[in-house]
Amino acid sequence: MTATLAFSRSGDLHTARCPSTVLVRSADELRRALRTARDHALHLDVSGLNRMLRLDGQRRLVELQAAASWSEVAAYVGEKGVAPATAGLAGALTGSVGEAVSENAAGPDGAPLCAHVEAITLVTAEGDVRRADRHANADLFALAIGGHDLIGVLYSVTLRIDSLSRAINRADPPVVLEMGHSVHPAGVARKAEFLVAPERLDDVLASFRKLATERRIHLQSVSVRRLQPEHETFLRWATREWAEVTLRYSMRQTLGACVHATEIERLLLDIVVASGGSFRIGAAQHPSVQQMERCYPKLGAFIAEKKRYDPAERLQNPWYRRLSARREGRD
Repeated sequence: MTATLAFSRSGDLHTARCPSTVLVRSADELRRALRTARDHALHLDVSGLNRMLRLDGQRRLVELQAAASWSEVAAYVGEKGVAPATAGLAGALTGSVGEAVSENAAGPDGAPLCAHVEAITLVTAEGDVRRADRHANADLFALAIGGHDLIGVLYSVTLRIDSLSRAINRADPPVVLEMGHSVHPAGVARKAEFLVAPERLDDVLASFRKLATERRIHLQSVSVRRLQPEHETFLRWATREWAEVTLRYSMRQTLGACVHATEIERLLLDIVVASGGSFRIGAAQHPSVQQMERCYPKLGAFIAEKKRYDPAERLQNPWYRRLSARREGRD
């Protein structure tokens, strides 16, 4: 019997209280839990993997368990006197280090986090502990960073301290454009994130305004941040320099609000994709299979690699389940 693993995120009280939840605090516990999952489904709570493991002052590296928070990393290296400047990490990145690495989130200066990762240790769906960097298991390194926990479960991450310090020093705050509307008095606030080619930004914002007028939604603000490309990860979103656009808007709360919200999100994404833009694969709520494959041309190859490392498909997440269902429905 195959098992589907769901990973407890911060604030996920339902998962935390589930009787089948297994709390893991070490690589061995994580390995044994994944091997147990061959026989029955379970939930993994990895919040206990939050310890600092090793500081290499000479090579300027720090290894930590994947559930450690960025504020804990900053406090640790600051207390050791290695890099006080990394205190800025707490404001630039949220959540755990493992979550950010699994998404290959943008760092403080807009460069994806893969640039600051020296090595990772993960446990595969079969319960094997694997360490990977750019030289040893390089294919696994490229798949797992930005792989959204589908290739294996991150146990530890080794970060480049000086690289992170430089990123903090180069960080620029996003530019916020007020759009002139407050939250609709009888509505609900919403947020959507997109990746837009900088040279098409004005056209995209004009199309957003036109759609807002046609559909009677209130545009509140747009924040724009510059993101840098990378060429190391397999399922990369940072294929070129992007303008990261965060759109905040509100809609009337009606009986069909859920359907209307889904339609609006798809229309906004249509505008972005038609302009040559993209989206982070885990951030968009309702992308079509066609939109995903257009923005992620290596998606099919990634799925094939995922099935090679996890043939029983025990490791899943919400967007992968939606994608699998839609691909099967389409085919």
